Amino acid sequence: MKPLNCFVVRMEKRTNDQITLSNGMSLYVDTKFDEFKHRINEAEILYPPLKVDTGAKAGDTLYFHHHVVVNDGQPLSGHKDSYIVNYSDTTIENQAIAYRPKGTKDVIPLGGWVVLIPIKEEAPKMSEVIEVVKLKESDIKKGKVAFHADYLGDIGISVGDVVGFNYKFGYPFKIDGETYFRMRLVDLLYVEETPVL
Repeated sequence: MKPLNCFVVRMEKRTNDQITLSNGMSLYVDTKFDEFKHRINEAEILYPPLKVDTGAKAGDTLYFHHHVVVNDGQPLSGHKDSYIVNYSDTTIENQAIAYRPKGTKDVIPLGGWVVLIPIKEEAPKMSEVIEVVKLKESDIKKGKVAFHADYLGDIGISVGDVVGFNYKFGYPFKIDGETYFRMRLVDLLYVEETPVL
């Protein structure tokens, strides 16, 4: 098969429907109540797009947008456990967020996506007189750039830089069990500068 502008990936299931407790016991979860939270966002690449050289190869791991799997996903008709992941150089149409070459720990963002390590805001200092009660976790609005992409370097952003973003555009996803945020390059608002002393 030679897909022109999309990846084809292999997934046996679209959601994580099992959790393992600290004592080793496994529980099954009905994922229809929060499909987004239980979604799988990575799979083995069967076929990379023919018309675009992304650097990704068959056998690599692809990290992708939740639209690939939620609400029945984008299955490839007639091919069991195969799903379509759209690719474009512009993030508005690109569902392929990043890939990991087989046998490495490298993660390479694709098509305008940025992968960040979330930074939680510091909690307000507690008063000895007034107790501060938080009813809601504060939204994450900053992150540290986790992985290099040439298009980040082109605008002077490097791995480790702290960037700000509109909290509505950062979506959490997992790589090796760690939570990262993914967003489009155009949704970054600023790069923090280190003060000169």
